[in-house]
Amino acid sequence: MKSIKKYSCLIIDDEPPAREILRRYIVKVSMLSLIGECSNAVQAISMLKQQHVDLLFLDIQMPQITGLDMIGTLTLVNPPKIILTTAFEQYAVKAFELDVADYLVKPVRFDRFLKAVNKALPEQGAGSESLAPVSTHNTADHAFLYFRADRKMVKVMLNDILYIESLKDYVKIHTMKGPVVTKYAITSLEAMLPSSAFIRVHRSYMIALDKIDSYTPDEINISSNVIPVSKIYRLQVLNALTKQKG
Repeated sequence: MKSIKKYSCLIIDDEPPAREILRRYIVKVSMLSLIGECSNAVQAISMLKQQHVDLLFLDIQMPQITGLDMIGTLTLVNPPKIILTTAFEQYAVKAFELDVADYLVKPVRFDRFLKAVNKALPEQGAGSESLAPVSTHNTADHAFLYFRADRKMVKVMLNDILYIESLKDYVKIHTMKGPVVTKYAITSLEAMLPSSAFIRVHRSYMIALDKIDSYTPDEINISSNVIPVSKIYRLQVLNALTKQKG
Protein backbone atom coordinates (compact mmCIF):
# COMPACT_ATOMS: atom_id res chain seq x y z
CA MET A 1 0.00 0.00 0.00
CA LYS A 2 1.38 3.37 -1.05
CA SER A 3 2.14 5.65 1.90
CA ILE A 4 0.48 9.07 1.99
CA LYS A 5 2.85 12.01 1.71
CA LYS A 6 2.67 14.38 4.66
CA TYR A 7 3.17 18.11 4.15
CA SER A 8 4.83 19.86 7.08
CA CYS A 9 3.11 23.02 8.33
CA LEU A 10 4.19 25.91 10.53
CA ILE A 11 1.78 28.41 12.12
CA ILE A 12 3.05 31.95 12.73
CA ASP A 13 0.63 34.19 14.62
CA ASP A 14 0.87 36.29 17.78
CA GLU A 15 -2.75 35.53 18.78
CA PRO A 16 -3.25 32.20 20.66
CA PRO A 17 -6.94 31.83 19.60
CA ALA A 18 -5.98 32.18 15.93
CA ARG A 19 -3.26 29.55 16.31
CA GLU A 20 -5.73 27.23 18.05
CA ILE A 21 -8.17 27.42 15.13
CA LEU A 22 -5.48 26.61 12.55
CA ARG A 23 -4.08 23.85 14.76
CA ARG A 24 -7.47 22.13 14.93
CA TYR A 25 -7.96 22.47 11.17
CA ILE A 26 -4.53 21.02 10.35
CA VAL A 27 -5.17 17.98 12.58
CA LYS A 28 -8.36 17.27 10.60
CA VAL A 29 -6.47 16.96 7.31
CA SER A 30 -4.62 13.67 6.91
CA MET A 31 -2.14 15.11 4.41
CA LEU A 32 -0.91 17.84 6.77
CA SER A 33 1.48 17.57 9.69
CA LEU A 34 1.96 20.44 12.15
CA ILE A 35 5.62 20.71 13.13
CA GLY A 36 5.43 23.88 15.18
CA GLU A 37 3.93 27.23 16.12
CA CYS A 38 5.61 30.62 16.48
CA SER A 39 4.25 33.81 18.02
CA ASN A 40 6.50 36.11 15.99
CA ALA A 41 8.50 36.27 12.78
CA VAL A 42 11.92 36.24 14.49
CA GLN A 43 11.14 32.84 16.01
CA ALA A 44 9.85 31.56 12.69
CA ILE A 45 12.86 32.68 10.65
CA SER A 46 15.17 30.86 13.06
CA MET A 47 13.06 27.70 12.82
CA LEU A 48 12.94 27.80 9.01
CA LYS A 49 16.74 27.87 8.89
CA GLN A 50 16.87 24.66 10.92
CA GLN A 51 14.30 22.50 9.10
CA HIS A 52 12.31 22.33 5.90
CA VAL A 53 8.66 23.43 5.97
CA ASP A 54 6.21 22.84 3.12
CA LEU A 55 3.45 25.23 4.12
CA LEU A 56 3.36 28.40 6.23
CA PHE A 57 0.21 29.87 7.77
CA LEU A 58 1.46 33.40 8.30
CA ASP A 59 -0.29 36.26 10.09
CA ILE A 60 0.30 39.73 8.65
CA GLN A 61 0.06 41.99 11.69
CA MET A 62 2.65 40.91 14.26
CA PRO A 63 5.07 42.75 16.57
CA GLN A 64 8.67 43.44 15.51
CA ILE A 65 8.39 42.11 11.95
CA THR A 66 5.11 41.90 10.02
CA GLY A 67 4.23 38.86 7.97
CA LEU A 68 4.70 40.81 4.74
CA ASP A 69 8.16 42.00 5.83
CA MET A 70 9.08 38.46 6.83
CA ILE A 71 8.35 37.19 3.32
CA GLY A 72 10.86 39.69 1.98
CA THR A 73 13.58 38.34 4.30
CA LEU A 74 13.26 34.68 3.26
CA THR A 75 16.23 33.49 1.19
CA LEU A 76 15.63 29.75 1.35
CA VAL A 77 16.66 27.49 -1.53
CA ASN A 78 13.37 25.58 -1.32
CA PRO A 79 10.94 28.09 0.22
CA PRO A 80 7.58 26.98 1.65
CA LYS A 81 4.23 27.79 0.13
CA ILE A 82 2.64 30.64 2.09
CA ILE A 83 -0.99 31.17 3.11
CA LEU A 84 -1.48 34.57 4.73
CA THR A 85 -4.00 35.03 7.53
CA THR A 86 -5.34 38.38 8.71
CA ALA A 87 -8.37 40.20 10.07
CA PHE A 88 -7.94 42.95 7.48
CA GLU A 89 -8.86 42.63 3.80
CA GLN A 90 -6.94 45.72 2.64
CA TYR A 91 -3.67 43.77 2.41
CA ALA A 92 -4.95 41.46 -0.34
CA VAL A 93 -3.38 43.28 -3.30
CA LYS A 94 0.01 43.58 -1.59
CA ALA A 95 -0.15 39.92 -0.56
CA PHE A 96 -0.62 38.64 -4.08
CA GLU A 97 2.16 40.89 -5.35
CA LEU A 98 4.38 38.74 -3.12
CA ASP A 99 3.13 35.59 -4.87
CA VAL A 100 1.55 33.90 -1.86
CA ALA A 101 -0.61 30.81 -2.38
CA ASP A 102 -3.74 32.28 -0.78
CA TYR A 103 -5.07 34.87 1.64
CA LEU A 104 -7.45 33.98 4.48
CA VAL A 105 -9.52 36.54 6.38
CA LYS A 106 -10.19 35.80 10.07
CA PRO A 107 -12.21 34.19 11.50
CA VAL A 108 -11.19 31.43 9.11
CA ARG A 109 -13.88 28.89 8.19
CA PHE A 110 -12.83 25.27 7.68
CA ASP A 111 -14.16 25.03 4.10
CA ARG A 112 -12.17 28.15 3.15
CA PHE A 113 -9.09 26.68 4.88
CA LEU A 114 -9.38 23.50 2.78
CA LYS A 115 -9.71 25.55 -0.40
CA ALA A 116 -6.53 27.44 0.45
CA VAL A 117 -4.60 24.24 1.18
CA ASN A 118 -5.72 22.70 -2.12
CA LYS A 119 -4.62 25.87 -3.89
CA ALA A 120 -1.23 25.82 -2.17
CA LEU A 121 -0.69 22.15 -3.06
CA PRO A 122 -2.20 21.99 -6.57
CA GLU A 123 -0.48 18.76 -7.48
CA GLN A 124 -2.95 16.98 -5.20
CA GLY A 125 -5.96 18.18 -7.15
CA ALA A 126 -9.03 19.95 -5.80
CA GLY A 127 -10.91 16.69 -5.29
CA SER A 128 -8.18 14.78 -3.53
CA GLU A 129 -9.40 12.52 -0.75
CA SER A 130 -6.16 13.10 1.13
CA LEU A 131 -7.00 16.77 1.65
CA ALA A 132 -10.51 16.07 2.86
CA PRO A 133 -11.14 16.37 6.60
CA VAL A 134 -10.67 13.25 8.67
CA SER A 135 -14.09 11.74 9.35
CA THR A 136 -15.39 12.44 12.85
CA HIS A 137 -18.64 10.46 12.47
CA ASN A 138 -17.68 7.80 14.98
CA THR A 139 -16.07 10.24 17.44
CA ALA A 140 -18.56 13.14 17.33
CA ASP A 141 -19.94 12.21 20.75
CA HIS A 142 -16.45 12.49 22.22
CA ALA A 143 -15.34 15.75 20.56
CA PHE A 144 -13.96 18.31 23.00
CA LEU A 145 -11.93 21.51 23.36
CA TYR A 146 -9.63 22.73 26.12
CA PHE A 147 -10.00 26.28 27.47
CA ARG A 148 -7.89 28.16 29.99
CA ALA A 149 -10.08 29.03 32.98
CA ASP A 150 -9.23 29.60 36.66
CA ARG A 151 -5.51 29.16 35.91
CA LYS A 152 -5.92 25.69 34.46
CA MET A 153 -6.92 24.01 31.20
CA VAL A 154 -10.54 22.91 31.37
CA LYS A 155 -11.89 20.18 29.08
CA VAL A 156 -15.29 20.99 27.55
CA MET A 157 -17.18 18.28 25.68
CA LEU A 158 -18.97 19.78 22.68
CA ASN A 159 -22.07 17.73 23.45
CA ASP A 160 -22.27 19.39 26.89
CA ILE A 161 -22.42 22.96 25.54
CA LEU A 162 -25.84 24.62 25.86
CA TYR A 163 -24.97 28.09 24.59
CA ILE A 164 -22.13 30.61 24.53
CA GLU A 165 -22.34 34.18 25.79
CA SER A 166 -19.91 36.96 24.83
CA LEU A 167 -18.57 39.16 27.66
CA LYS A 168 -16.41 41.67 25.75
CA ASP A 169 -12.92 40.06 25.76
CA TYR A 170 -14.25 36.88 27.38
CA VAL A 171 -16.89 34.26 26.68
CA LYS A 172 -19.01 32.31 29.13
CA ILE A 173 -19.55 28.78 27.86
CA HIS A 174 -22.73 27.50 29.48
CA THR A 175 -22.56 23.72 29.75
CA MET A 176 -24.66 21.01 31.38
CA LYS A 177 -21.96 20.83 34.08
CA GLY A 178 -21.86 24.58 34.71
CA PRO A 179 -20.33 27.71 33.13
CA VAL A 180 -16.72 28.06 31.94
CA VAL A 181 -15.38 31.60 31.54
CA THR A 182 -12.35 32.02 29.29
CA LYS A 183 -10.57 34.79 27.39
CA TYR A 184 -11.79 34.24 23.84
CA ALA A 185 -13.65 36.13 21.14
CA ILE A 186 -17.02 34.65 20.22
CA THR A 187 -16.08 34.99 16.52
CA SER A 188 -13.06 32.72 17.12
CA LEU A 189 -15.27 30.09 18.74
CA GLU A 190 -17.76 30.41 15.90
CA ALA A 191 -15.00 29.50 13.46
CA MET A 192 -13.87 26.53 15.56
CA LEU A 193 -17.22 24.89 16.32
CA PRO A 194 -19.03 22.74 13.71
CA SER A 195 -21.66 24.84 11.90
CA SER A 196 -23.93 21.78 11.72
CA ALA A 197 -24.28 21.78 15.52
CA PHE A 198 -23.84 25.42 16.59
CA ILE A 199 -25.24 28.67 15.23
CA ARG A 200 -24.79 32.36 15.99
CA VAL A 201 -28.14 33.92 16.95
CA HIS A 202 -27.00 37.31 18.23
CA ARG A 203 -23.90 39.47 18.36
CA SER A 204 -23.37 38.16 21.90
CA TYR A 205 -24.82 34.64 21.72
CA MET A 206 -24.24 31.32 20.01
CA ILE A 207 -26.33 28.23 20.71
CA ALA A 208 -26.22 24.45 20.36
CA LEU A 209 -29.01 23.52 17.97
CA ASP A 210 -29.83 20.23 19.66
CA LYS A 211 -30.30 21.89 23.08
CA ILE A 212 -33.26 24.11 22.06
CA ASP A 213 -36.41 23.54 24.13
CA SER A 214 -38.60 26.07 22.30
CA TYR A 215 -38.27 29.16 20.14
CA THR A 216 -39.97 32.14 18.51
CA PRO A 217 -38.56 34.44 15.84
CA ASP A 218 -37.30 36.70 18.67
CA GLU A 219 -35.94 34.32 21.29
CA ILE A 220 -34.77 30.79 22.02
CA ASN A 221 -35.29 28.86 25.25
CA ILE A 222 -32.60 26.47 26.46
CA SER A 223 -32.81 24.91 29.93
CA SER A 224 -34.95 27.79 31.30
CA ASN A 225 -32.58 30.38 29.79
CA VAL A 226 -33.93 32.90 27.28
CA ILE A 227 -31.47 33.79 24.48
CA PRO A 228 -32.37 36.72 22.22
CA VAL A 229 -32.36 36.33 18.42
CA SER A 230 -31.30 39.56 16.71
CA LYS A 231 -32.72 40.71 13.38
CA ILE A 232 -29.40 40.32 11.57
CA TYR A 233 -29.27 36.57 12.39
CA ARG A 234 -33.01 35.80 12.39
CA LEU A 235 -33.34 34.49 8.83
CA GLN A 236 -30.39 32.09 9.01
CA VAL A 237 -31.56 30.85 12.43
CA LEU A 238 -35.09 30.16 11.20
CA ASN A 239 -33.70 28.45 8.09
CA ALA A 240 -31.49 26.20 10.24
CA LEU A 241 -34.38 25.31 12.54
CA THR A 242 -36.65 24.60 9.57
CA LYS A 243 -34.05 22.19 8.13
CA GLN A 244 -33.91 20.41 11.49
CA LYS A 245 -37.65 19.76 11.32
CA GLY A 246 -37.28 18.27 7.85
